[in-house]
Amino acid sequence: MKYFILLAGHDAETGPFDELTPEQQQAEMGKHEAFGGACEERDGVEMVGGEALGDGSMATTLRTRDGKFTITDGPFAEAAEQIGGFYMLEAPDLDTVVDLCRILPAYDIDIRPVLDVG
Repeated sequence: MKYFILLAGHDAETGPFDELTPEQQQAEMGKHEAFGGACEERDGVEMVGGEALGDGSMATTLRTRDGKFTITDGPFAEAAEQIGGFYMLEAPDLDTVVDLCRILPAYDIDIRPVLDVG
């Protein structure tokens, strides 16, 4: 089964990434590298994709209301938490994904199964 892993709220634990020292930034990135390595080593797990995302100030939101579209700058929701990135994993079960996510830096992590609607 595929799982979508949304990474949010990193700033609450460590502060904004761009305000960390180079050493702190490297330590945080090392956790992502360790996560990737652990995924490669785990039987039945394949990293399908993943990317870091620009902060909310770079977002464009498209809303549909009563059949009309509006486009606004900024994130979808007013929130203190910023979305930092995502991963897409193929994994045998949710327990495996949760175990692997423990390697990542301190985020609020939203894990969702990807539905096969085809």
